[in-house]
Amino acid sequence: MLKTAPQRILYVEDDDDIREIAQLALETVGGFTVLLCASGEQALEQVADFDPDMILLDVMMPGMDGPSTLTALRQNPAQATTPVAFMTAKIQPQEIAAYKAMGALDVIAKPFDPIQLPEQIKAIWQLSHKRP
Repeated sequence: MLKTAPQRILYVEDDDDIREIAQLALETVGGFTVLLCASGEQALEQVADFDPDMILLDVMMPGMDGPSTLTALRQNPAQATTPVAFMTAKIQPQEIAAYKAMGALDVIAKPFDPIQLPEQIKAIWQLSHKRP
């Protein structure tokens, strides 16, 4: 049976406050099961055990940034097709186009509205499940 929305979300964000707000929004408002990671490296270590339906990546992080994390995730067959969205304040049209060219389905602008975040996630999920 096809899922109409993701259930398990991996969220990679280096800012503690943003992680906390997103977790509240995603779990309390959205009803999702969320795994929070503070870095790309941590995400790569934990992604297999969590097996997310969808991945949210901050773009600018120290060490391994969002695009590098996405590239590394795509090298793992289990995450090769997992839907990914970036969350960033860098939302100029050319930046969004570049993120999508990397394989992201969409970009969520930061700061985000915590109440709207779960609906944004569901809308992006629908993009990944449209049939031609």
